[in-house]
Amino acid sequence: MSIKSDRWIRRMAEQEGMIEPFAPELVRQNDQGGKIISYGTSSYGYDVRCADEFKVFTNIHSATVDPKNFDEKSFVDIRGDYCIIPPNSFALARTVEYFRIPRSVLTICLGKSTYARCGIIVNVTPLEPEWEGHVTLEFSNTTTLPAKIYANEGVAQMLFLESDEVCETSYRDRGGKYMGQRGVTLPRA
Repeated sequence: MSIKSDRWIRRMAEQEGMIEPFAPELVRQNDQGGKIISYGTSSYGYDVRCADEFKVFTNIHSATVDPKNFDEKSFVDIRGDYCIIPPNSFALARTVEYFRIPRSVLTICLGKSTYARCGIIVNVTPLEPEWEGHVTLEFSNTTTLPAKIYANEGVAQMLFLESDEVCETSYRDRGGKYMGQRGVTLPRA
């Protein structure tokens, strides 16, 4: 299994539609020339952006977080250029990018150092072979202070690992429950 380079990422995105929308280079400024947290293609990965829709955990309704019987009242919906995550709290978001993972590839996601240095952990489960959709992003604010997440800027890096052998059963083959997800997707039993 080997990690894939910027050349491979560009080819797969531009010719096979693996990432849409796609930034072939690392973008470090917005349209007005202001600094942003970078996104786009890097040496051996792709830095994804966070969309402008967020679900922030709340205990207003005293709901129990149960992955088998998830109560949507556990969240407050926020839409905007940024999201403030309360101290020691959690939010869900999604990538701007829609992914189509090739059958021989497993994709791992790691948080960007800019957020990690602020006590924000980005958790994303692996993108399995032949999975497709918007990636649900999980942000944990481990600090005792409110934390800000910016929409339409980089939040995490995807690493593409290609196997020397194609898997027998892909995510698509087994009818995975998060196949083709769009928007911020909550747990499904």
